[in-house]
Order: sequence, then structure tokens, then C-alpha cells
Amino acid sequence: MISPIWAETMKSPDYPETRRESLVEEQFGKSVADPYRWLENDVRNDPQVADWVSRQNTVTRAHLDTLPQRDWFAQRIRALIDYERFGVPVKAGGRYFYARNAGLQNQAQLFVRHGLQGASRLLLDPNGWAADGATALDAWKPSASGKRLLFSVQDGGSDWRMLRVLDVDSGERLSDEIKWAKFTDLAWIGEDGFLYSRFPEPEQGTAFQGRNYDHAVYYHRLGTEQEADELVFATPEQREMNHAAEVTPDGRYVVIRSSTGTDARYQVRVIDLTERERDGWKLRTLVSDLAHDWQLVANVGTKLWFVTNKGAPRYRLMTIDLAEGEPEFAEVVGERKELLERATIIGDYLVLNYLKDASSHAEVVSLDGKSVHTLGLNGLGTASGFEGKPGDPETFYAYSSFNQPAAIYRMDIATGQSEPFAEPELKFDPEAYLVEQRFYRSKDGTRVPLFIVRSKAAAEAGLAQPTLLYGYGGFDIALTPGYSAVRMAWLEAGGAFAMANLRGGGEYGKDWHDAGRLANKQNVFDDFIAAGEYLIAQGITPEGGLSIQGGSNGGLLVGAVVNQRPDLFAAANAQVGVMDMLRFDRFTAGRYWVDDYGYPEREADFRVLLAYSPYHNIRSGVDYPAVLVTTADTDDRVVPGHSFKYTAALQHADAGDKPHLIRVETRAGHGSGKPTDKVIEEGADILSFLAYWSGLQVPSFSSAEVAEARR
Repeated sequence: MISPIWAETMKSPDYPETRRESLVEEQFGKSVADPYRWLENDVRNDPQVADWVSRQNTVTRAHLDTLPQRDWFAQRIRALIDYERFGVPVKAGGRYFYARNAGLQNQAQLFVRHGLQGASRLLLDPNGWAADGATALDAWKPSASGKRLLFSVQDGGSDWRMLRVLDVDSGERLSDEIKWAKFTDLAWIGEDGFLYSRFPEPEQGTAFQGRNYDHAVYYHRLGTEQEADELVFATPEQREMNHAAEVTPDGRYVVIRSSTGTDARYQVRVIDLTERERDGWKLRTLVSDLAHDWQLVANVGTKLWFVTNKGAPRYRLMTIDLAEGEPEFAEVVGERKELLERATIIGDYLVLNYLKDASSHAEVVSLDGKSVHTLGLNGLGTASGFEGKPGDPETFYAYSSFNQPAAIYRMDIATGQSEPFAEPELKFDPEAYLVEQRFYRSKDGTRVPLFIVRSKAAAEAGLAQPTLLYGYGGFDIALTPGYSAVRMAWLEAGGAFAMANLRGGGEYGKDWHDAGRLANKQNVFDDFIAAGEYLIAQGITPEGGLSIQGGSNGGLLVGAVVNQRPDLFAAANAQVGVMDMLRFDRFTAGRYWVDDYGYPEREADFRVLLAYSPYHNIRSGVDYPAVLVTTADTDDRVVPGHSFKYTAALQHADAGDKPHLIRVETRAGHGSGKPTDKVIEEGADILSFLAYWSGLQVPSFSSAEVAEARR
């Protein structure tokens, strides 16, 4: 068992004092204590919470700054992220739009080319939008002609968005400005306006914690004030519903999908814009029940294509002809063993993206579903992109893996031939690392996939290495291979990385998702624990050398398994986690999560939630691993009060001598839009903490490199 010598001399930190209140509530015959509820208050509005955060950060910073590995990790992450990287190009009106980061820029810039070989021109540079680099260019969409660009701005990591418009030729911003957009698509209506989704302006002081209701779709005409926007669709009698609007590539139809939570269960309505002058925003219902997923692909004339899991848990492709009096859906490509993730129509073909054991492959078929050719993708990786429209001769896609930063390719749709558009210059040898997929058995015998990444030299020598195990297991989200400079730094330090595709995720469709949610949520924790036991049993990880990490729902996962098996893990990092399972639905978007977690006010769900809630199940008198909780003050997805309460309870418990700390970032939100500087700093803090307590010793570090890392 690993027990690093330096860890024995590390003084356990003196935690700041946290006020405990005698708050106990009776729920279904159970007395439930909540002594730290006051920490739910918004840190921006409550001086006592702000003071608690400041004192916690001071103690955490003092501990992290003494870790001998931190400077090495900061230097390596900075070096590994410092490479030119591109987003997948989008074509509109002969112009090609794409994102690019030169390396260490806090935010990616947006460029345009006139023609594929044209000179690149900078359109938007968000790096000047905020002094701390925390204001980001979120989504963007050119109009059909490519003459105008609609884009959304994210500030401080918040889920709220500001929408603005750019004249592409002049580079000038138009006067249009949309506030309080959230969970919105960007959908142009011709060249003169667009559709977007928003909530009502929140009451004073509630923007970052109040629950969101009354989502609606609006139309904004360029050159007018937001107050004049037309209401296109809303459901005031069903305030909990969300609505997202898309426009077909030819601009003829608006498709509005409506849902109530995180489950992919939609109502589908369509507006024929050729009849708008006569009928206004007249909606025609295609799907009235909230039972299945319906993903719009595109249209050709009056025919619309959709990817759906109706009658096919792993999805199939269907079409419907709106010219028919009573149109019905017809199958084009049936369900397969692999999961059909998405489809696009490009030129005269369909591109189908499949997921097989959590890795991508793509296939080109004719519009009647007959196979044309398969796109060759090397190894275990993730392909994304494949945007385009009927009539296009080309499409672009990205391909990445654990040891391969995203490379961008252009594909001739007729021939299936691909050529590089932008390939990264690597600062490491990808061939030095082994990427493999194994399968292990969970507690109930279920076969679960596990990616393992480590140096080939260590694998060939049979060397057990301190391992970082990552998981999520929820909300029908699939974890697939992808590059991370932070993870690569861990590998370069001599560690191994593993990622488990737990039940509750989206790797195998509806059945896999259902097996890990609601009353089946314990399966997710069992799968993750079994992954850790497998890594040790197989000699990949030494006993005492296993660290775990997860974010959001994965933060919940880390908190739950640390409570259930504290002996299995040396160190843990719970990122922006859902930690109080009895009150998650009371804040911002938390009410949507009942699809996966259940309703705390229903007795059967309450008893399941209470049984694994990280905040409520901390065990005193048991030695816990070293725990670093990470969150952000502007996280309005999973409010930081979850992490605050969990940390306070863990520090209060008699949970052993290893540190149990919290790191609270400012203006960073739930993760998206985080500036590069913050990614480097947070990554160095987390990895140095996990490395220290799992026994991973980094390579030697010169004084010059120390100075560079601290610069």
C-alpha cells in the first residue's frame, strides 16, 4: 500500500470554524438534520457566506501551495495546452466560419474566410471583453448568406446568455441586444431576424439561485428593441416546460421541441414559414406526447427527417412528409446494435454518427437509407461535427482521443475522401501511450466498459501506477474518448488514467440510462466502486494509489462512493457536485433533474435519495481519503451551496487525518467558458493534491522550470 513519506509529515490543516444550527425537519417519519442550510445563501448577497468562503480558500490555498508537485503540474499543463487548436468550420454563403485559439489565449477567437482557401480574418475576439478573461463567446450562427452573425455571450460561467449580432463584412456590431436568454438555440429567420428562447427577467437578487419557469420562444426583428419581440410559443398553463426552436437548412420550417426536464422526451411542433404572411406563427403538432426523443435532421422539400428512440431504444432514422393530409412517420434506417447518436443531410446523402462501446464511427448512406460507405476512424476516439445541408459538396468533422488532440478534417461527401483542414502540432509522442478498452463485472454481474490510458513502457513492464479514475453515470450522457491537457500532464507524471462508462449514462441507449437512475441509482455507485476494485485487482493501480474524480452529477458520484467505500480510495476530487439530494430541486435548473433523481417530496423517492445523499451520509469515526471539493461562486447550474454544506459536514465529522478541503473559484460557473488561465491553475491544484495523497511522484524539476511555472 502506498504511503508517501512526505505525507506522514504533512500537518493536517486547521479548518475554519463553521456555525452549526439546530435545524431538524421531519420528513416521512425521519428526522433530517440540516445544520448548514445557511450556507445555501448566495455568496454575492450574504456577507457571512462570503466570509466563510474566504476563510476556507485561505486554508486550502495554504495547503495546496506547500505541495511539492504543484509547480511541475502548472508548468506541464501550460505547455501541453499551448498549441494552436481549431473548431469545426461552418459554411454559409461561401464563407467559412471557425474558432481558433493560438495556444494560451483565455478564450478562442472567431475567424472567417471567403472561400476555403481565402485569407483568414478575425471577426470576434472575446479576450478583450473582460479583464479576467471570464467573458466568453458561447454559441454563434451565421445567417444563410453569411453576411450576418448571431452570437451569444457568457459571463463568469453563468448559464444566462446575452445575444448580439455582427455585420460580417464590416465587422461592426449591430445595436441589437437580447438579455435573459437561457437554454436557447440560435435560429435565423431569413436575414432580418431570429428566434431564441428565454425566461422572464428574474426578480432582484434571484438571478443565480431562483428556479426557472415560463420558458418561451420569441422572434426578434433586427433593428428593434427587445421589448418589441414577438412571442412565438409558450405554455403558460405548463410553466415547467422548456422550448427550443430550430429552422431547417432551407429556411422553410421552424421546428419547436418542448420538454419538461432532462429526459429526452419531446413534443414536436412545426411552423411553415411560407404561410407565415397569411397565418402568422401557426403551429402544427407532429408529436403530442412526452414519451420519446425526436432530433431534427433536416428537410428536403416537404419531407423532414428525425432521429428517434420511439420503438428503438438505440435509435433509428425516420421521415415524415408534411405535404400529406395526415402525415405519418416512416422508417428509413432501422435500429442497430450500435447507438445512433445523430444524423445530418449533406449534399444528396445522410451522414450517420454511431456510438459503439462509447467510441465513434460514421457511415454515409443515401436518402433512402442504403449504405454508401463507412468513414474510417483510427482507434478508440470521438468524431464530431459533420454539419452541412442538402446540396453541400463537403462537410467538416473533428476527431480526437485520449492521446490525440482534436484534428479537423474536410470530407468530400460524394467520394467519402477526407483531407486535413487543421492538425495540431503535438508536444508529446502519442505513440508512447497505450489506449485500451476493457470490460469488467459490476456487483450484480453487469458488464461495464472501462477505458485505460497509460504509458506503453509501464504496461509492458506490468508496473502498477497511481491511477486517476473518472466517472459520471447519469442523464443519458455518454463519456467518450477525448484529449485533455490536464489529464496528459497526469500521464506524463507517471500516472494512469481510467474512465468508466457507468450505467445511467448514454453509451447504450435508454435501457442503460434507466438502469442507473431513480430507484436504480445505486447501480452507478456499484459500477464505479467495481471499476476501482478491478484496477487494483489487475495490477494497474497499487493499493492506496487510486484517486477518483467527477463533476456535476459526477461530483455526486464521488461524494456517494467516498461515503460508501472510503477505504478504497486514496484521494478524491468532487467537482461542482450535487451533494444535498433532498433540496436539489429548489434552485435554478435543479427542478429538471427529477427525471434522473426523483422527487424529494415523494416518499418512495425521498427514501432512495436519503440513502445515498452525500451530505446526509458522511460517516464519523471512519478514515476518509483526502478530499478536495471544487466549485465556483457563479455556478448557477449546481449552486455552490451544495459543495459548501458537504464540505462543512465533512470537516465537522471525525473522518481521519487526511485533509478535507474546498477550493472556490471566482467567476467560473459550472465549467463552460472557463478561461485558459483558470483551467491551468485549477488543474495544477487538483492534480498536485491527488498526486500527493496517492503517492505519484513527478519527474525532477529544474529551478528555471520552477520559476517559469510560478511566472
